[in-house]
Amino acid sequence: MKINLSGHHVDLSDTVKEHVNEKFSKLASHFPTLISLDIIISKEHGEFMVEISTQYEGSRISASAENSVMYPAISKAAKKLDSALKHRKGQLKGDLHKKPECTTADIAHEIIQEMDLR
Repeated sequence: MKINLSGHHVDLSDTVKEHVNEKFSKLASHFPTLISLDIIISKEHGEFMVEISTQYEGSRISASAENSVMYPAISKAAKKLDSALKHRKGQLKGDLHKKPECTTADIAHEIIQEMDLR
């Protein structure tokens, strides 16, 4: 999985890059069709904001988190993205199952035809 990491008003050191790779390596194993992540880390008014977006199975999924410390913000955003991906995967799995067909209307019609309502 390719991770596009960019920072706004933040210097991205090697330790930050290693932390991001460590956090998102689990996602790559759980969602093998995930190709790339776009991660933007920004700092405004003393708060770190992490925004993550990706394309998964035909839909755009994104998550964001804020914290006064960078590493917890990355962890929160990773958890939110994992939750959103699991939700989307559940939707796709749910669409595969066939819904049972209701035949009671036909049966009720036949029963009424047989009844003597006079």
